Formats: sequence, C-alpha cells, structure tokens
Amino acid sequence: MNRIKKDVIEYAIDRLNDGVGEDAYIEDLHHEIFNTDYFIIGTNHAKEWLGSEVFNVIETIKDYEQSNFGEVSTDFTDPEKLVNMYAYILGEEILYEDSYYKIVRDSDREDTRLDSQDLRELMNSLKDSLNA
Repeated sequence: MNRIKKDVIEYAIDRLNDGVGEDAYIEDLHHEIFNTDYFIIGTNHAKEWLGSEVFNVIETIKDYEQSNFGEVSTDFTDPEKLVNMYAYILGEEILYEDSYYKIVRDSDREDTRLDSQDLRELMNSLKDSLNA
C-alpha cells in the first residue's frame, strides 16, 4: 500500500474515532469524513505531502471531476485544494472497497444510520486494510 493511501485511511480512522459519522446515514458517511473538515491545512504541508505524486494527483482529480461533474473546478495552483480533493476521491474509493462498509450499505436494514458499534466495526475493518 502506498503512503498516500495509508495516510487517507489513517485520517478516516481518526475521524471515526472522534465520532464523526455517528448517527449519520451510511450514504452520507463519505461526506461526513472527507468533506466536513480539511485533510491537510497549510500550503507547505500540502506540498510536502504531494511530493513527486503531484502530477498523478492532478490527473486523478481531473478525471474524477470530468467524469462526475462534466467539468474541472479544482484550482490546480493551490496545493491545499489539490490535497483535500484527492483525499476526498481516495476516501470514496477506500470506503466503497471496505468490506464492513459494503455490508452495511448493502444490508436490508431499514435504518442505515450508523451507531458507535458500526463506527468501531468500520474502524477495525479499515485498520485491517492497513495491515493487508
């Protein structure tokens, strides 16, 4: 697993550990984790985090936005915006690939709101993916 994906998974685990997503619907969890706070704050920190991956990140964001929104709106001159949009995209992939997330999302539960037990299970599942 590459460093960037690992960092995003660890961020998701930290956010879940802080209770982000409790009482949220499973359909809203990605938004709650990756779109209600910044993954990285600070231009220099963002530049360091991007490192040599900056062009791959730009390409991924461009493809994602074009595919999902029909246009590209991220400011590629702002490292913070690049990093946070990339974390948003990776976060979506990470959650949608996670086994526990899939179980809850695809379940026959009438109420798909997440409780503290769901968050613990999801955290454990994400931790397992770090060790895979």
